[in-house]
Amino acid sequence: MKILNIEPENYSSEARKIIEEVASYDDAILNCEELINKIPAYDVLITRLGYNINQEIMDAGANLKAIVTATTGLNHIDLDYAKEKNIKVLCLKGETNFLKTVTATAEHSFGLLLSLCRNIQPAFSDVKNHNWDRDSFKGIELYGKKLGIVGFGRLGQMMASYAHAFNMEVLATDILSKNYPDYIKETSLKDLLAQSDFISLHVSYNEKSHHLLNHENIYNIKNGAFLINTSRGEVIEEDALLSALKNQTLAGAALDVLSGENEGKKNWMKKDRLIQYAQNHNNLLLTPHLGGATKDSMSKTEIFMAEKLVKFITSFS
Repeated sequence: MKILNIEPENYSSEARKIIEEVASYDDAILNCEELINKIPAYDVLITRLGYNINQEIMDAGANLKAIVTATTGLNHIDLDYAKEKNIKVLCLKGETNFLKTVTATAEHSFGLLLSLCRNIQPAFSDVKNHNWDRDSFKGIELYGKKLGIVGFGRLGQMMASYAHAFNMEVLATDILSKNYPDYIKETSLKDLLAQSDFISLHVSYNEKSHHLLNHENIYNIKNGAFLINTSRGEVIEEDALLSALKNQTLAGAALDVLSGENEGKKNWMKKDRLIQYAQNHNNLLLTPHLGGATKDSMSKTEIFMAEKLVKFITSFS
């Protein structure tokens, strides 16, 4: 089989060796048109989050048998069309035991929480402008504050343990029945929004979670609370969030994900209203989907997915 990796930057050399033992491996950084021209010659496509793998790309891949992505979220791939075309999507979703060792996104979430409550971003920007003014950037302590966790899966559970170590009160809600530790208070989404000083979103993205936070419920949030989202941008109705930030219903928000990143449009960042707002306001912190982007986690997941791909390839022999 012929394998094409379209996001090879810093790709694990060990993962590549594993693949090359059973298949022909190529990599290339391509724009969409170049990918469409090149993909007919390949059986497997390896990607991360930098491409929107849509119908046009899959139609061009006449020999495409599998798409490999070292991610749990899959909204960068048209899954329905992949199923229709009998293209296997190999991913991290459902790999529960392995994912317990991957902590990067939860750690980033808590880092964003700390950055918000201590005004780290605006304080650093001020220092770079040759100011040394601690009084303008007084923050708040986490001790005794309430963290509301929406989605109590792997990442939500990790986030809860970090908060517990900081002596925070932890509230949680999930659409599925869960066994919660004694230190966690299970509650409804409505009550969680109303009671929490910090709200952290850790839900899988699907039809039910689309715009989970929206114009109808965002004003249920406790006045002066902070919001963290490292799941997917589409779980928030971004116009509603923007309004809540402008009128300071929310004291601040930290987002690692935006809905525009998955639309496949050129120059989407220039038109994104949240990015525009963040350029002139200190109560919105944005990072470019860094959640899983540590050297440790990316290497670990790439090796795991390479081994998973090898099993897929050998199933044909």
